Amino acid sequence: MRALEQIREWPVGHAAAGVVSRAGTVTEGDAERVFPLASVTKPLVAYAVLVAVEEGAIELDQPAGPPGSTVRHLLAHTSGLAFDTTVIMAEPGARRIYSSSGFEVLARFVVEQTGIEFEDYLYEAVFEPLGMKSSELDGSAGHGASSTVADLLRFASELLDPTLLTGESLAAATSVQFPGRDGVLPGFGSQRPNDWGLGFEIRDRKTPHWTGATNSARTYGHFGQSGTFLWVDPVPGVACVALADENFGDWSRAAWPPLSDAVIGEFAENRNTAEK
Repeated sequence: MRALEQIREWPVGHAAAGVVSRAGTVTEGDAERVFPLASVTKPLVAYAVLVAVEEGAIELDQPAGPPGSTVRHLLAHTSGLAFDTTVIMAEPGARRIYSSSGFEVLARFVVEQTGIEFEDYLYEAVFEPLGMKSSELDGSAGHGASSTVADLLRFASELLDPTLLTGESLAAATSVQFPGRDGVLPGFGSQRPNDWGLGFEIRDRKTPHWTGATNSARTYGHFGQSGTFLWVDPVPGVACVALADENFGDWSRAAWPPLSDAVIGEFAENRNTAEK
């Protein structure tokens, strides 16, 4: 895929990227190089939490976190917890406050309910069954995982065609939870509304945004402060992953949307050619 060649020009030491669809997988750069994921950790953690829900170990509307908050609130960043502390800044459900600490609270809750250390639960629930052999949670459940493009493409393939969750569970996770809540999208400012699913940010019609202008409103995923992103666009049925060793900043705001637009455009072009 020619679009992925854009990463060769990124002002970073190392970068790798890949695209997956039902037609197959393509990569650029070292797909086996391990990068810190920063907040791209959150969708992985959320998926393990959703597996715990399906297994009956916990429930989405079970109390967890601050008084009045539930597992659903924590996953959807509406628990009221601050970004990186357990300070309560709002009533549950009132605002979309992006909270890394909320995912740490989630992880501790899963441990309390299952008796399994969360890094082990994540491995057994997500990494092992998907063959993500180079992925590891060795820090915060909000931002402490590391992985490779190859492994994240395995996860993205799962999102396109789920095997660990029911289709209904994934649809709920990638649909807006607590609609109409305003909030700040880190790195991109106030969004009205700031739509979020269960562990996945939903593109909707946010502007500015880290995905492309041609990504559909149903696109969902996450980006990380370490220079990483993963998005899935279910409308054309394609997902893209990019990892770099340069922290998020002006370079990524400038580089990521054109890459995403090029991926969407080339995927559509290739699909049209194949159908002729």
